[in-house]
Parts: sequence; structure tokens; C-alpha cells
Amino acid sequence: MTDKIKELQEIIDSAKQIVFFTGAGVSTDSGIPDFRSQDGLYNQQYRYPPETIISHTFFMENPEEFYRFYRDRMLYPDAKPNQTHLFMAKAEEAGKSLGVVTQNIDGLHQKAGSKRVYELHGSVLRNYCMKCGKFFPMEAITESTGIPRCDRCGGIIKPDVVLYEEGLSEPVLRGAVAAIQSADVLIVLGTSLVVYPAAGLIRYFGGKKLVLINRSVTAYDSSADLLIQDSFANVFPKLKI
Repeated sequence: MTDKIKELQEIIDSAKQIVFFTGAGVSTDSGIPDFRSQDGLYNQQYRYPPETIISHTFFMENPEEFYRFYRDRMLYPDAKPNQTHLFMAKAEEAGKSLGVVTQNIDGLHQKAGSKRVYELHGSVLRNYCMKCGKFFPMEAITESTGIPRCDRCGGIIKPDVVLYEEGLSEPVLRGAVAAIQSADVLIVLGTSLVVYPAAGLIRYFGGKKLVLINRSVTAYDSSADLLIQDSFANVFPKLKI
């Protein structure tokens, strides 16, 4: 393991333009559960499968049940950035990173100080009225009960997150693709790379080094120039920018 961390440090040292591609595993050290691990969101028991609950159809047909689950399992207002988030922010500040492409919706990259963050699946920190478009902070959800409604027009407030059956933001997608295409090093962290179209963005990378850091196996492992299967707490505290 020490040899792999040393190799990763050498890759980072020689890199000119790094892009970090992150998934739910990056935030587990901040107390936010991932989706597909043994204790993850998809392995917990609810009246409906989580994949069904966080779909557009379910939201439209059962908003009250959606929000019961959403408040209980998707919102972590007290979560703080961990060492991995802080490392990525420091890399950007040092001019080493073009930014972060993330599947996460928790906003922890921005809390850590990252400025260029392409949020493929949106953010729980932003919410909007489906009727008049007024935007609301996360507190509009956490401090309400039942179906949250707009204080201006009474419309339903919807999280600015991409639910199943919904498309990704085209501007965000274009920005993410441009960043990945410009990178000479792509470091993929904490994602199983099974959710498309997000996972397919890796195919746009044509740089020098692809690094995969994840606890479990991914479909892209054989394509990686460096593969590290370990927890981030065992990796990032040992790295320097």
C-alpha cells in the first residue's frame, strides 16, 4: 500500500491539470452513507425501494412519502468536509486542479473551499418552487413538515437534485466534459461507476494517468494506470500538495 501511495504522490507532483471525479464514497467519512455498500442506502428497508422513492414519477405522485424519506435519509445538514474534500480544495487553490466533477449532492466540496465544482446530480442546498421558481435554502425542507410549500405562491418546493428519470443539466455536463478532456490526470474516488450518464464521462479522458481509488471493484479497474482499493482515511492524510 505504501508503494501505491508513493506512486500516487509522484503522479500528483508531476501533474499539471488534475480533475477529481467523486462519488458517494468520498462523503462516508463525513457521516453520510453511500448507496451500494452493505450499510448503504439501497440496502435499507423501506415501504418502497429507495430507487423508486427518488424517482420523478414517485415524487410527483407521492410527494409526502418522498419527503418523509428525503428528510430522513438524504439530508445531513451538520456534515462537515473531511480530509479528502479538503485535499481537493487545496489542490485547486495551489493551481494543480481544474476542479471537481461530482455525483454527490451534499455540497461538501464547496464547504471545503472548492470553487470549480460540476454537480452532475444537483445539490440538496438548493431548492425551488415548481410553480413560481423562487429558490429556497435547505432549511425550507428541514424546518418544515409534510410537503414543503412556497411562501409566495403555495407551490410545491422541489430539491434541485436530479431524480431518476430526469436528465442532467446540459451546462453542467458540458463543463464537466470540457474539464475532463483538458486534464492530464483524472483521479476517480468513491464511485462504483454504474450510474449513467455520469459514469460514462470517464470515456472523455485522454490524458496521461487515470487513477481509481475505491473500496470495491469497478468496471474501469482494468483501465486504471493506478488502482488503490482502500479507505480514503488511509490515503489522503499521507499525501501532500
